[in-house]
Amino acid sequence: MDEPVAIISDIHANLEALEAVLADIDAQGIGRVLCLGDVVGYGVDAPACIALVERRCEVCLCGNHDWAIFNSTVGFNPVARHAIEVTRRQLAPRRLSLPGRRRRWEFLRNLPHTHTVGEWLLVHGSPRGPVAEYIFPEDVDRDPEKMSEIFSMVPRLCFVGHTHLPGVFVEGMGFWSPAELGGRFVVSDAKAVVNVGSVGQPRDEDPRACYVVVAEGAVRYRRVAYDAQRTAEKIRASRIENLCGDRLLEGR
Repeated sequence: MDEPVAIISDIHANLEALEAVLADIDAQGIGRVLCLGDVVGYGVDAPACIALVERRCEVCLCGNHDWAIFNSTVGFNPVARHAIEVTRRQLAPRRLSLPGRRRRWEFLRNLPHTHTVGEWLLVHGSPRGPVAEYIFPEDVDRDPEKMSEIFSMVPRLCFVGHTHLPGVFVEGMGFWSPAELGGRFVVSDAKAVVNVGSVGQPRDEDPRACYVVVAEGAVRYRRVAYDAQRTAEKIRASRIENLCGDRLLEGR
């Protein structure tokens, strides 16, 4: 793909982070934006985030939190489950709902599980379980059979989110964090799985929003500061657990 592409994931209804990331993308003159899912969950601004993603993203995939709005919350921890239940009530159309509310609901309901662009495979979780399977850095040593199977399903590059832990898995060579890569991964003939990190709830002890730009044969990690304090205060004033806001201040 010749033109630059921004790939975002795990917004989690964090409007301040999403707006900051989109502004950073615009400042670089990048017109194409792909989203790997989890637009909702944990945060309070699900309607506004869905509307922005629908308007700005060329494609948006289904994340496990998006899926749970219409299905089951079995397997989610109590904090995540409660946030999903609150979000479901916030989004679900009522008899006299305005068209915008119904459109957002249907947009979220119909998100695809996978997307392919040339030799790129895009999923939220993993090629084996596009919506819900995690790929953790420790899987390289603890579960080589899992990693071997995953790489057998990768055409050349696979972009994922879900863990909120940015970094690159290279077939047969292990995992590197953005810091170890100097913020830039040069694409080679080796297969790679790229975790793009999280826009709305980073968990790598860096509270700044995280996403990637793919251009000129390389994947570049971008970190963007935003008003996390404001987001946390909005969560504290809502029915969602305070932890969902407090953790934003520390990136955990």
